[in-house]
Amino acid sequence: MALQPAAGARDLNPRQVENNRRLSERLATVYRLWGYDEVSPPRVERLDTLMAGGAIDSGDVVRLVADEPLGLRPEMTASIARAACTRLASRPRPLRLWASGTVFQSRSADEGGLSIEENLHSGVELFGVKGIEAEMELLSLLLAAVETLRLGDGQPPKLLIGHTALMNLALQSFDQQTQNTIRSALTRFDRLAIEQMELADMERDGLLQLLDSRGEPEHEVRRLEERFGPHPVFSDLKRLNDLLAPSASEQGVLLQLDPTFQPVFELYTGLVFQLVCQGKSAPVVIARGGRYDDLVGRCGAKGSAAAGVGFSLAIDPIRELLTDPAEDVDRHPAVMVAFAKGTALEVALQRQRTWHARGMRAMVELSPLESKTEAEKMAEARGVFQLDWINP
Repeated sequence: MALQPAAGARDLNPRQVENNRRLSERLATVYRLWGYDEVSPPRVERLDTLMAGGAIDSGDVVRLVADEPLGLRPEMTASIARAACTRLASRPRPLRLWASGTVFQSRSADEGGLSIEENLHSGVELFGVKGIEAEMELLSLLLAAVETLRLGDGQPPKLLIGHTALMNLALQSFDQQTQNTIRSALTRFDRLAIEQMELADMERDGLLQLLDSRGEPEHEVRRLEERFGPHPVFSDLKRLNDLLAPSASEQGVLLQLDPTFQPVFELYTGLVFQLVCQGKSAPVVIARGGRYDDLVGRCGAKGSAAAGVGFSLAIDPIRELLTDPAEDVDRHPAVMVAFAKGTALEVALQRQRTWHARGMRAMVELSPLESKTEAEKMAEARGVFQLDWINP
């Protein structure tokens, strides 16, 4: 019998599980305040749903051995979009949903072969709004969620914003094959690849300038507008920044616009964003999201109903940012009920019920102990705050 978890999987201790639950409950409270209803998408889905019409690479999906092509969800958006367009299609729009659960991704292991990464996510989806108003609500909700997480001064978050229209503007003068090559280099921030491309000097210089165009949104939008001329995306980004800037400044969240930023999954066709914190050794992405109208359309929605935006927060990285390993012990007030020889276990169990009736966490030592001193040492070793000693 193997005594180690599968590659990519992790055993969480009680403290980590409790922290995950608390973080999820904090976020759920915010979602409910904003009028979002909870759903529970299945962990197992058909592969065509999980791959979101080709937006998610099949290599990222953990496949299951079954009579039909099935897999474990690598994210929850595609499953929730399917439900929104089928079982929940009759509900009025905008439709506001949230979910929390485990996602699974297939990754190449360091030693070769594949491993399965298992992570707890919590997020929201907003369906049925085509305009920038949906992103305005979504990112305002994200900032409210960040505020309740209490990340503190040690991990000032950065909200990195991009838009697929900005990339399209930059590539519009190139043929399709060249566009794909340039897009790959820009999203990988590969300056050397761009410098080595067979392009006119002006074209190459323009792409290199775009690669360096990341910073405060108002300033970057102005620069892009001077370069590409008027475009509806610039008006939307200005409006969004005007809304978010005061709240972000108050919370210590840095807003940054990056026209070359593209997400890992190709779900999104519009605004895209990710929230990054500085971890102990490297930046950590704690949230991702954006607009995915095409996905909603592939799920069967028509017209104005074929619209969706959403984000997902990664609970495990957030927990690790907030947890001090030196304090990784159970801090719940607790009572240990212990009894001396000559006292029956039934008496101790009855005493335990009285503590439970008062809302206190209480556990019973099931065997009699020699002395109160022994019981005190045992309670201290278990991190118990109080000893209830029964001596006949």
